[in-house]
Parts: sequence; C-alpha cells; structure tokens
Amino acid sequence: MSSVVTKSAPSTKVLIRPQRGMVGLNFRELWSFRELIVFLTWRDILVRYKQTLLGGAWAILQPLLQMLLLNLLFGEVAGLPTGGVPRPLFTFAALLPWNLFSNAVSDASRSLVANRNMITKVYFPRIIVPLANVLSGVLDFAVAFLILAGMMIYYKFAPANLLLLPVYVLITLLTALGVGLWLAALNVHYRDVKYIIPFLTQFWMLASPIAYEASSIFERLPEQWQWLYALNPLVGVVEGFRQALLGVPVYSENMLWVSLASASVMLVSGLMYFRSMERTFADVV
Repeated sequence: MSSVVTKSAPSTKVLIRPQRGMVGLNFRELWSFRELIVFLTWRDILVRYKQTLLGGAWAILQPLLQMLLLNLLFGEVAGLPTGGVPRPLFTFAALLPWNLFSNAVSDASRSLVANRNMITKVYFPRIIVPLANVLSGVLDFAVAFLILAGMMIYYKFAPANLLLLPVYVLITLLTALGVGLWLAALNVHYRDVKYIIPFLTQFWMLASPIAYEASSIFERLPEQWQWLYALNPLVGVVEGFRQALLGVPVYSENMLWVSLASASVMLVSGLMYFRSMERTFADVV
C-alpha cells in the first residue's frame, strides 16, 4: 500500500511596521502598489461622468461655459485689459491649470470618506486614494488642451516655450496634492470640510489671475507687500502658463519664485499633516 505525502507551500508573512518620519514617503512601497494606483485612477475617470446626460462632453463644456461667463463679467462689463491677447484665449489658457487644480482638490478632499469601506478592511498606503483622484484630472486637462490648441490656431498664436508647460502642469498637480492631503485628512475628522470646499474654491478662483492680469493686482500693492499676493501658488502657475503658451511676460520673476516656494510649502505641510493623521483614518472614517 503506497502512501502519498503532500507538501504544503511555505507561507509568506507580511509584517507591517509603522513608518517613521513626518514627510518621507516610502517610494518603494508606493511602487509596489502601482497597479492599485492605476486601477483607482482609471476607476475615478470612469465614474466621473457616469449617469450624466452629456457624459465626457462636460470635459469640454465646463471650461467653455466658464470662459464665456468670465469674459462677460471681466471683459464686457468690467473692461479689464488682457495685454493684447484675445480675451477668449487669455481666459481659456488660465482655466486649464485652474480646473486641473480645483477639480483635483475637490475630489481628493472627499476621497478618504468616499473609500471608507476599502480603508477599513485592507492595508495599503492611504495616500494612494487622494493621489489617484489628483491624477485622474489629467485626462480632462488633455481634452481641454486640444480645444486651446484649436483656439491658438484660430487666433494665429504659436507657443512661446512649450518645454516649460510640463513643469507648470507638475507644479499644479503637486500643489493640488498638497492642499488635497490637508483637506482629505481634515474631512475624516470634521465633515464641515465638504461645506467649506465650494466657498474655498470660489474665493481662490477670484483671488487668482484667471480673467485679469496679475499685474493689475501687483501694481495696486505697495512694492514691499507684493509678495503677499504671490503667496497664492496659482498666481505663479497661471502666469507661467500664459508665458509658455502665449508669450505673455510674467510680472516679476521674483514673484514667480515666491509662488513656487509657496507651492512647495503646501505640499510638504500637506504630507506632514496627512502622515500624522494617517493611523487614525481606519478608526474614525
């Protein structure tokens, strides 16, 4: 009588240790979860316009309708100058980074609460959730950029320095991630955040040079206080977009650096706060 001996496969144990440091990200761990990042990003893209009547057409209609409204208010009514650039082109070029930023911040701030079932059941780096929301906005940006390219051909504008454009897109995404991390972590503990976000984005839009020149604000401020307006990272980003695409000179390169420094502070502080609150998410959300 023969006996059959079966050998069980060696079990693999995964030990999850709390990470140290307030800012440092474990990029090796993030890379190991790259498929989850891609999956969540693609899922966010698919559900964005689900059950809407016009579907993906909103990626085009939203910035076009915003442009028409802003042109009416700031162009026809207020009569603000645009530095010799046709107003539709002037406004639409600024709406591209603004919509990328505002949509990413709004989606990322709600991301942890919206994915509470996944957060409370399995382990993965929590930063993946708001990161996927930020990345999913790039597709809408690309679609709107095609409309802008058509407008530039119509108005016979050639890109002034297209190589700088990816830099400003990256700054926009990192700034949105920094602000989104702040709001996402706060929203886990305080649901008041979801009521603050619409007001915050509207105020931030009016405080950014979307429909007017940044110089019209800088020139009204005493020289020693101009840096206060430049603390808004979107000031530098919008100015940079217009310079790269339309050749509109920035008001001051020093103010541009102030905006970039402010964006860096938002990203680092957002990472620090998110990581300090990360271990409480599964219990509170």
